[in-house]
Amino acid sequence: MNLVQTDHLSKKIGNFQLNNISFALPPGYICGLIGQNGAGKTTLLHLLLGLYQADKGSILIDGMDYETNEKQIHDGIGTVFVEDLLNPSMTLMQNADWYGKYYSHYSRECMQDYLSRFHLEKERRYGRLSKGEKLKCQFAFALSHDAKLLILDEPAGNFDLDFREQFFQILKAFIRDGTRSVILATHITQDLDRMADFIIYMENGRQIFAGEIEELRQSYRIVSGEAYKIRLIAPERVIHLEENRYGAKALIVHSGFGRYDESLIVSCPTIEELMYFMHAGSHKNNV
Repeated sequence: MNLVQTDHLSKKIGNFQLNNISFALPPGYICGLIGQNGAGKTTLLHLLLGLYQADKGSILIDGMDYETNEKQIHDGIGTVFVEDLLNPSMTLMQNADWYGKYYSHYSRECMQDYLSRFHLEKERRYGRLSKGEKLKCQFAFALSHDAKLLILDEPAGNFDLDFREQFFQILKAFIRDGTRSVILATHITQDLDRMADFIIYMENGRQIFAGEIEELRQSYRIVSGEAYKIRLIAPERVIHLEENRYGAKALIVHSGFGRYDESLIVSCPTIEELMYFMHAGSHKNNV
């Protein structure tokens, strides 16, 4: 059974429209949620958390829907958001104990252990923490109540390099038993290149791709070399071509039957390259 499943999910907020989002995330995956600012990533996360009600479509979390199983769904989700979610006047442990009452598997000992590992003083007031420290505290709490799903909205950009490495190692350990998953919205695509198993790519409220990262990588190629040789490739396969004084570079829809001039350099794209060329090309080809 999939841990998260959406079918034709749509939501209009003001002038913004999230439209027809469908994906199925199995357990045991780290899912990177990517897209330009305003693509709809946070709106999608709010829908997955039950903070917004969809206009159309459906959401299942661990086989349950919010209409009949809201408490059980929330019990199994850990969250980290850039917004301050905890009480600034309380200490870190006071916050954890207060909000931990709403989770059936909250462990005070686990919370204390993570605060220690993250070098956070448990008796310090939450409001006196830096932005990065607040997110570390939220992360510690998300891990303290035995969640099956972590939903994390852009936390890594506020962590120093040393903690970012620890953060990603913890996420890998979190999914290791194959029963849990992570949805991580981030603009640091280099991290996803080395650790994500699944990608949801969004632009302007639309889902461009949702699936395993290897499927995404095998669907495209970056081709570099002389522009006229790249233009010999069928135009419908070229997402976007850029030229400069040193040559040209393009994102190409890859086919096992496709052939490239032997003078061209062909490589699998990074996630950053995919985002850049798809955005620049205005998605001339459907994924």
